[in-house]
Amino acid sequence: MSVTTEKDEVWEDIASRRDHRGAHLVSHQKAWDVETRALFDVHTHTQFAAFREDQDAVIRRALDAGVWMVNVGTQRDTSLAAVEVAHRYDEGVYAAVGLHPIHTEKSHHDTQELGITTSLQTPVYKDVVEKGFMSRGETFDYAYYKKLAEDPKVVAIGECGLDYYRLEEKTKETQHKAFEQQIALARDVQKPLMIHCRNAFSDLIEVLVSHKDGLPEPRGIIHFFSGSREDARRLLDLGFSFSFGGVLTFARDYDEVVCYIPIERIVLETDAPYITPVPYRGKRNEPAYIIEIAKTIAEIKGMSFDVAAAGTFKNTRAIFTV
Repeated sequence: MSVTTEKDEVWEDIASRRDHRGAHLVSHQKAWDVETRALFDVHTHTQFAAFREDQDAVIRRALDAGVWMVNVGTQRDTSLAAVEVAHRYDEGVYAAVGLHPIHTEKSHHDTQELGITTSLQTPVYKDVVEKGFMSRGETFDYAYYKKLAEDPKVVAIGECGLDYYRLEEKTKETQHKAFEQQIALARDVQKPLMIHCRNAFSDLIEVLVSHKDGLPEPRGIIHFFSGSREDARRLLDLGFSFSFGGVLTFARDYDEVVCYIPIERIVLETDAPYITPVPYRGKRNEPAYIIEIAKTIAEIKGMSFDVAAAGTFKNTRAIFTV
């Protein structure tokens, strides 16, 4: 999930400084067995309001293109919706359930998540406003999320983690508590974590190290990884994989860390409806566009598209055991 539409504004600024990729790109190629050209979007949100009018068409467009997906929950309602959407499809559509760190406190966000209005006519939406919605400041309900997590269509817990962007100091404790509870849930149901981290990698890694013996196996995915090479090294040592999205298609800021991380630990995401890749900039993002991220990963890693596609698909199925 993109925290605010400002994320796109940041990447647009980066894109304005982007030049052509140079000869520094790694030429190493892993000898994968190329079994399929299918792709797997490990982190998308087609259950969000942005897809309310054409959700099934968007999902079927992806499935017809050989793209599987995980719709990732951000709080109670979007987690439940992710599970409900997954059950409409026999194969290729899965869910992750969890509480995003920004939803642990009341705060204002964009309309693409729940929209201006909702078809779910419940009192909790009384704070919906014209320019977005007011996060309820949800307390993590372990029993509620465990019931969702036990559903066979649920393949991960999250997105959970830490987000210190525009953070008030008092909210750190709330975020840490919710994150630790979701680590415990992942361990209890033995499903991997889907981790969100923004401006908080040092603290995130400290939490993960302190809970190392209680982490699930496979560990899970650091979604939209934006940390340093040293952060990547420490998270690799902990057993995590990393997902990258559309920003790679118009900014070079992550080329070095993508080169550093072994292809065996890389998976793909769109984070739709956010961070649309080239050549679709200016449009709503959707899972079918994951092919552009796969092309860019192949370019950065100096390997063929088929190798990048097969490798990341294989990695994802191993993490989610599907």
